[in-house]
Amino acid sequence: MLPIEVEEFLSWMVAEKGRAPNTVAAYRRDLTAYCEWLAGRGVGVLDVDHTRLVEFVGERRASGAATSSIARQLAAIRMLHRYLSIEGERRDDPAADLEGVRVPAGIPKPLTEAQVTSLIDAVIVTEPVHRRDLALIELLYATGARISEAVGLSIGEVDLDARLVRLYGKGSKERIVPFGSTAAAALDDWFSPSGRARMVPDRWRRRDDAEAVFLNTRGGRLTRQAAWLVIKKYGTRAGIGDHLSPHVLRHSCATHLLDHGADLRVVQEMLGHASISTTQIYTKVSQERLWDVYRSAHPRATLER
Repeated sequence: MLPIEVEEFLSWMVAEKGRAPNTVAAYRRDLTAYCEWLAGRGVGVLDVDHTRLVEFVGERRASGAATSSIARQLAAIRMLHRYLSIEGERRDDPAADLEGVRVPAGIPKPLTEAQVTSLIDAVIVTEPVHRRDLALIELLYATGARISEAVGLSIGEVDLDARLVRLYGKGSKERIVPFGSTAAAALDDWFSPSGRARMVPDRWRRRDDAEAVFLNTRGGRLTRQAAWLVIKKYGTRAGIGDHLSPHVLRHSCATHLLDHGADLRVVQEMLGHASISTTQIYTKVSQERLWDVYRSAHPRATLER
């Protein structure tokens, strides 16, 4: 059981900072592990000092934990102690001068355009569920939506005539994203009498399910986990399952937009990145692919003197 000060912090994260449920759940897991470690040493969040925090980080490193996991947990700990200091629960902030953990910048591995085509071609439409699967894949690639954003869509948030979709990203931030003709055709087919209408149950279990764009075979809203399995299934069928996840489709959308000359700021807005530096990761991918094409295509690219 978490100390009351930590529970109050998590409530503050929701009420005052507007953090998404998934974010708060991750903070809860990380802070639970932190508080258990402190309890094992006879201290709590109100009396832990900087030396103990350094010891905690050292033990996490020695345990072989992934750098990204340690960095994420430290972010939660820093936020907690800053909150306790601001609220007057503590006079000091023991995490203020805590040295951070550098996470190596990971370069996304997008699909090639040919691989995207093979993924889409792997969906053979004969049943309503196949219409759903094709619409889901087309929409993810067309918009760069996060999988949680796609499965959270309601019918009123998709405008087929204008080819626009309203997405709610991290922190419930709203953005309007366009999609192309192939995604529009797939969605139109899914919304036809041969698609979604055939998967509507006799009675909705939840009111929210009735508005869901993507339904499961029982007539409920499709979950993130089920959508992930849909992507994986067709990736395996197309021979790219080992390299595919819904997030790879998001990477691929961004990279291909930049490959074809899209403005970085436009891609930032489309993906819902808070910082342009996040979007700039994709420029590294595009530059690498540019060099690959150049070396293979230019007659004097590899000549030795």
